[in-house]
Amino acid sequence: MTAEPIDWTSPPSEGWTYDQVKDLDLPFGFELVDGAIVVRGMTNQWHDTVRDKLYFALELAHRDPYQVNAERCVLVDPFNVPKPDVVVFDRTGLDFFTMECVPVTAVTLAVEVVSHGSRSDDRFRKPGMYAEAGVPFFWRVERGEDDFPVVYEFHLDEETGVYAPAPGTAVHHGKLITALPYPVEIDLTAIVPR
Repeated sequence: MTAEPIDWTSPPSEGWTYDQVKDLDLPFGFELVDGAIVVRGMTNQWHDTVRDKLYFALELAHRDPYQVNAERCVLVDPFNVPKPDVVVFDRTGLDFFTMECVPVTAVTLAVEVVSHGSRSDDRFRKPGMYAEAGVPFFWRVERGEDDFPVVYEFHLDEETGVYAPAPGTAVHHGKLITALPYPVEIDLTAIVPR
């Protein structure tokens, strides 16, 4: 006997859980938001290049016990499973060979590169979700007027539970230099070919 196929367009009243939808063969990438399957929009070359270069820079600079992934799902709870463009997490105690999603309690930094189809999510919904879940650091990356990436660096304010601009230089033009979650220096003008 085989299981009946799931009609993803008709969610249960309480919403889908990650375990219910993770193996669906959908014709698009998706995230799970409050139990709803949300289609991940197409991105352009600028977005993907910036995401990839930030991933490589963070990967090259990382130190134990951190791990860096691009577009790895983060299990906030069974009904909320976003995919940050880049995620830095503490791999201590995690099973590298069986882990599907990073547990939100292990996430140290979430990076979202804003694209035309995800502006509201990347600027408001996702940072709010990450902050509420206790993710200590968040970077929002915007396309500057000169087409180079501009990185807005935030840290979680423990008292208010929301993101606040990072101490010192919170907006990075030209060069990103930060010590959190670990020391990294990125030439933002070298990310996009001219």
